[in-house]
Amino acid sequence: MKQLGNLSIVCAQRTDVLMQIYGGQVSVHVGEGPERTSLFAAWDDDEVIQRIIHELNFGRYAIKEKRNSKENVA
Repeated sequence: MKQLGNLSIVCAQRTDVLMQIYGGQVSVHVGEGPERTSLFAAWDDDEVIQRIIHELNFGRYAIKEKRNSKENVA
């Protein structure tokens, strides 16, 4: 249950993520349309929630930032 608040903060910072808590489960929906992915965990399963946080921050569902290179800078 300690990680649920951390997950809330991570989700609140992203417009492409929807987090829901219902019936003892937390669900996180990432993306839009047919490419949307849903991740689920029990609301008090800190281990699984921590893995979801990691995926959102650093893993498969992390925001890929565009970096300026010398070729792109005028």
